[in-house]
Amino acid sequence: MARRGHRPSQAPAGRPRFWGRHAVAAALANPERVVRKVWGTHEALAGMALPSTIQVTFAEVADLARLVPSDAPHQGMVAEVDPLEEIWLGDLIAQGEGDRRPLVVLDQVTDPHNVGAILRSAAAFGALGIVTQDRHAPPESGTVARAASGALESVPWVRVVNLARSLDEIGEAGFWRIGLTGHAPRTLGETIGDQKTAIVLGAEGEGMRQNTEAHCDELAKLPISDKVESLNVSNAAAIALYAIAARG
Repeated sequence: MARRGHRPSQAPAGRPRFWGRHAVAAALANPERVVRKVWGTHEALAGMALPSTIQVTFAEVADLARLVPSDAPHQGMVAEVDPLEEIWLGDLIAQGEGDRRPLVVLDQVTDPHNVGAILRSAAAFGALGIVTQDRHAPPESGTVARAASGALESVPWVRVVNLARSLDEIGEAGFWRIGLTGHAPRTLGETIGDQKTAIVLGAEGEGMRQNTEAHCDELAKLPISDKVESLNVSNAAAIALYAIAARG
């Protein structure tokens, strides 16, 4: 595929380790993912068709626990993988030509659990992909893969150097850029139209930076009760993606 548009970041060094049935099985099923090694119990790996090119080591549960972070729910299997090849923003936008699949843009969302959960919601509601900065977003990791429950392998994730310039490119491609923030005058339901939509969400706690807000076409809020100050960013993303999907 030709590389078009805003360039991606450099791929992080090293090979992440994934754990758990969904994350490992999805990695094995993804033709774009190179799986180098698999460790697992005989019970967990029974019936799995593992290519002969992958180094497979049978191990006890206690041994697997040493391969992953403390208390990680490995479910009897761990895999070492190569990071996915970087995607260019222009190429991702080209994949969405002719449809109205939304984009999710994250401004310095750093918690890997949140990014994984957002990937899962993006898969559930048919998003085109997610866009993050390279230096202020987590790398591919077992934590992201576990929270994404397989969606890390199916939802394109573009990492960019400059988020503001990328938002310009997204707007030029015909997306209506809606930034979610609690101080917006109108609700998300009042701002969603028929056009292609890019939902922009800010970091946990701090929210969107002012420069990011300035590169949105409109700001919107979720109609939550005043008993709650705000929602977790992954919950907000799920609600926004549902609202876009439900517009028909």
